[in-house]
Amino acid sequence: MIRIPGRYIPLGAFVALYFVAFSLLAVVRRNEEFIFYLGAMVVMIASVMWIHRAVGFTMPLLWLLAVWGLSHLCGGLIDVRGDVLYNFWFIPGLLRYDHLAHAYGFAVATWACWQAVAAHVRARGGDPRPTPGIGVGLVLMGTGLGALNEVIEFIATLTLAETNVGGYENTAWDLVANLIGSTLCATVIVVGGGRAHRARPAA
Repeated sequence: MIRIPGRYIPLGAFVALYFVAFSLLAVVRRNEEFIFYLGAMVVMIASVMWIHRAVGFTMPLLWLLAVWGLSHLCGGLIDVRGDVLYNFWFIPGLLRYDHLAHAYGFAVATWACWQAVAAHVRARGGDPRPTPGIGVGLVLMGTGLGALNEVIEFIATLTLAETNVGGYENTAWDLVANLIGSTLCATVIVVGGGRAHRARPAA
């Protein structure tokens, strides 16, 4: 039997609530694209839980990851003015919801990479200090995860009859947004001296 510490119950309930709600919405609307993405999210959630057991992510990071998942489902399943939220322009021709979701998401992913690196160094008796070189490495990790996301979207276009993935230009802007988010996060980590990680490895 798996024991869930009390501090994780609100987080787990939050994720379960929005996951079930959007799963039902995707099924009712027969949205094959997001049924596909819901399956991918199950794999991602399981991966985060597995890594967390070894790393001990901080609670703020876990909540930010949970919000990222929610932002993704909202983007593809909530309609705004006859189109999905992902295509909503805050500033026409310059900034849309998709850009913000990617920048936010891969900033959070970059922070997760730092916490994993810091935990690895501490486990070996070291004192993790984010030098500019490590900051560059974190950007590469974050954008690498962003590229993996684009591969998953590409698989969706090959296996589903209709998607909202968009074309080459959309993919390029996704990568730019990923880079911006990762770079901002890595900069904060380096300038802040890596004080972002104080969690002990999870049991």
